[in-house]
Amino acid sequence: MVQPPLVSQLNSTSVPEDFKTEALNLQDSNQNAILQNTILNYDLVIVGGGIVGATLAVALEGSGLTVLIVEAQKKAEAIAKGQAYAIHLSSSRIWDALGVWAAIEPQVQEFKQVHLSDGTDHHVVQFMPQDLGQDLGLSSLGHVAEHRVLLSALLDRVQRCKNIHWCCPARVAQTKVQGDYTELTVESLDAEAISDNPPFTVRSRLVIGADGAKSQVREQVGIKTRGKAYWQSCLVATIQPEKAHRNIAYERFWPSGPFAILPVSETHCRIVWTAPHAEAQRLQALNEQDFSVALTERYGTQMGQLTLVGDRFTFPAKLVHSCEYVRPRVALVGDAAHSCHPVGGQGLNLGVRDAAALAQILRTAQIQGEDIGSLAVLKRYQRWRRTQNILALSFTDILNRMFSNQILPLVVVRRLGLRLMSMIPWIKVTSLRFMAGLLGKAPLLLPPTPSK
Repeated sequence: MVQPPLVSQLNSTSVPEDFKTEALNLQDSNQNAILQNTILNYDLVIVGGGIVGATLAVALEGSGLTVLIVEAQKKAEAIAKGQAYAIHLSSSRIWDALGVWAAIEPQVQEFKQVHLSDGTDHHVVQFMPQDLGQDLGLSSLGHVAEHRVLLSALLDRVQRCKNIHWCCPARVAQTKVQGDYTELTVESLDAEAISDNPPFTVRSRLVIGADGAKSQVREQVGIKTRGKAYWQSCLVATIQPEKAHRNIAYERFWPSGPFAILPVSETHCRIVWTAPHAEAQRLQALNEQDFSVALTERYGTQMGQLTLVGDRFTFPAKLVHSCEYVRPRVALVGDAAHSCHPVGGQGLNLGVRDAAALAQILRTAQIQGEDIGSLAVLKRYQRWRRTQNILALSFTDILNRMFSNQILPLVVVRRLGLRLMSMIPWIKVTSLRFMAGLLGKAPLLLPPTPSK
């Protein structure tokens, strides 16, 4: 990693020369001795170095702000997660503006159509790129990307950002807001050397909680959440279809929950099978042959035989929304601020838009000489993103409840709605633009100025 600028102590004296390093290496005994006797001063601390946190960090390159990322996992462990995501056009545009999409795009799979249907009803709504307008010149509606591809590209870019330090594996044990700064107590999570790594102190003008649905930052500053646990769990697996997927993503609604198939490579697809908890556990426990039979019964034979590849895993579906996104000196992004039902693949994409919006507000505030941690600045972010996220969370909740039942009047209404969507262009276009993240205020990101 390129050498970052020296981190100065709060009293503006220089950190000793042997502290010049690419990251805070908690296994370095010389550095530990320095950390024990030094209060590190940063403009911004991002707690959580996942996709959303790394996107925010890259978006702040060249902003004049010094940034520390505190991540609980070692980089190799963080990258190795086996997840995959539907990437909306809004997210790919943000990463393109940040200069990382060129490294991501060759390793992801595009989908050129989305087929939406309701259970056994034969009517299918087909979304295509031209539905968004010929003038846009789009060849796809989105992409499917593996977690390792996205995070690797973002962290490679972080390594080239001179204004960013990386501290891992570590956690923020305590967060105290102290007027014009926030004081953090950072602890090592390295099990092999934890006794040799005492906690150290960081002071920052602003702390960002990008540490996921169980956010410690959110808990430590006392931000409450509202939400509910659904009666459903989601089973996720990779399959190899006998026939080509033709770059089509499928979302089919069943009374037990949505069922999605997403092309993840030229030869493989990712399924997200939502079902009541007991049924999801039963599917998880089936042997591969019986699971393939159940899968064919659920999806059909359009792509021939469907062969399971690798492991399956399940997770409970939840709706969680923070009552506040900001406090003085603190802001939340991504799953730390909101979690939604996976139908429509909104989750990660909402977090990426959070990061881009917050970066735009902070860069503007910095240029204008404002205090980036002040409530006046941070509430601009909350007004922008919380309203848009409420719409997205409500959309996924209503969509799931509307289709995950067999109540006859609702069955009639939703099937009529799908037919009207096919017949009336503006309904179809508006729905597609909303699902792709192209409605509402968009971040006006320019390629970040490389730090000198």
